[in-house]
Amino acid sequence: MIADQCRRPSPPRKARAVPRVFSSDRFELPLPPGHRFPARKYGMLRERVQADGTAVDLEPPSASRAQLGRVHTEGYLERVFTGALEKNEARRIGLPWSPAMLERSRRSTGATVASCERALIDGASLYLAGGTHHAFADRGEGFCVFNDVAVAARELLAAGRVGRVCVVDLDVHQGNGTAVIFADDPRVFTFSLHGAGNYPFHKTRSDVDVALPDRTGDLAYLQALDAHLDAVLDRAEPDLVVYIAGADVYAGDRLGRLSLTPDGIAARDRRVFAALGRRALPWAMVMGGGYAQPIEETVSIQHRTVRIALESVANGNHGAGPPVS
Repeated sequence: MIADQCRRPSPPRKARAVPRVFSSDRFELPLPPGHRFPARKYGMLRERVQADGTAVDLEPPSASRAQLGRVHTEGYLERVFTGALEKNEARRIGLPWSPAMLERSRRSTGATVASCERALIDGASLYLAGGTHHAFADRGEGFCVFNDVAVAARELLAAGRVGRVCVVDLDVHQGNGTAVIFADDPRVFTFSLHGAGNYPFHKTRSDVDVALPDRTGDLAYLQALDAHLDAVLDRAEPDLVVYIAGADVYAGDRLGRLSLTPDGIAARDRRVFAALGRRALPWAMVMGGGYAQPIEETVSIQHRTVRIALESVANGNHGAGPPVS
């Protein structure tokens, strides 16, 4: 654990405008009755955020084929765009193909790109979905068609908007696709704190992986985060951080096993934003996974994460951006 006195103090910053919040839930993901992916959580979260009085951008851009091609192979893109996925490819993804599924996947990726671009202007930005970190260059997996964070990072790097990006992945599942995509790209630093015994059962190699046992609980989880987060950010030296704030670390999540309480997850989020604020780093947050039953519990956790993110901006925990006049 890095002692507080060893951290570099950050200069005081003026208050910023409320960060841009993106949603793509109006672009529906058609699923058959009884499908286990809880797509309705996205609209439920957006409604709660709007009920707080927060403006939400409901029309994110659709990721272009050229943008997707910065990460994904041409063969894979052709099969996804034309609905020609092989049976094993579709099975790995776990979502039935349709034109609406393709459009939703493109909009979701476009929202993450737009959110990252906005974070470089305002210092912070949020997208109420995203974090599809199981998508590889040549295939999708685990409800992930395109790797939105990877596409956004490559887009900003190609445009010269950033020189280095750090992905702080605190979903309960390892960001296996993201790790492989950037394995040979030193411009993107990948950090994954995840469940050792959870999906994916064959782990890949991030720049820093911290695998925790089942039923870790709040205290041990936060100790692990404290032991690594500052060192990761100092080593990565990023121009932008993308934070995947998975709600599936929750004890009641049917696909998680780490047994965190809602208060433990809130403490996690506050630690992340405080660490980013100490370094005045621009950040974009995406929501990652969440599969509690009832799904309202996931939505409540994610809503609290959004509130903490917005409060952190009000408290100055964000990067460079134009001050409010």
